Amino acid sequence: MFMKVKRLIDIILSLVGLIVLSPILVILIIAIKIDSKGPVLFKQKRVGINKTHFYILKFRTMKIDAPIDTPTHLLDKPEQYITRMGKFLRKTSLDELPQIWNILVGQMSIIGPRPALWNQYDLIAEREKYHANAIRPGLTGWAQINGRDEVPIEIKSKFDGEYVEKMGPWMDIKCFFATIISVFKSKGVLEGGTGAIGKTRSSVGSVTGENFSK
Repeated sequence: MFMKVKRLIDIILSLVGLIVLSPILVILIIAIKIDSKGPVLFKQKRVGINKTHFYILKFRTMKIDAPIDTPTHLLDKPEQYITRMGKFLRKTSLDELPQIWNILVGQMSIIGPRPALWNQYDLIAEREKYHANAIRPGLTGWAQINGRDEVPIEIKSKFDGEYVEKMGPWMDIKCFFATIISVFKSKGVLEGGTGAIGKTRSSVGSVTGENFSK
């Protein structure tokens, strides 16, 4: 029953979000086009519910010559690929706004594990232990408010498993408002790495590889 209500809330909030945020979206689109060459959006192959694949949408934050499907922390001097507007978008998490569309069409939920890149096999395998691959991935989740880019995939996966175990209205409300606080504080965002808590071969929060959509 909760999953049906959760999906209905996703539809309502994503529709409202698209309408209310439309002026901001237009401003960001214009700013991105003025700042650097290339399309406004990029799409990237990610892992969805039951390990099916879908293409996540984001505002482009990288230059068009950035390596494809490569985690940011594996790049040599990743800052050289990030545009001026991209730095702002990443710091404020505004680059994630196009995912409202992914939520509306049912590929994602507002709250859930962040969708892994299709070739993050270690992360996918870790999440399988906690049944975290069996639900819709989210715009934000329990792992994101408990470290985001600062924690290795083993710990992220445990947080994702904890969300699955405790999933319910209160958990989603807690994640939602904690995310707002984290965004304002830019908490846990580390470009070029996964932070002091641990280094990993792949990072959910800092992934580049912008497959450009026209």
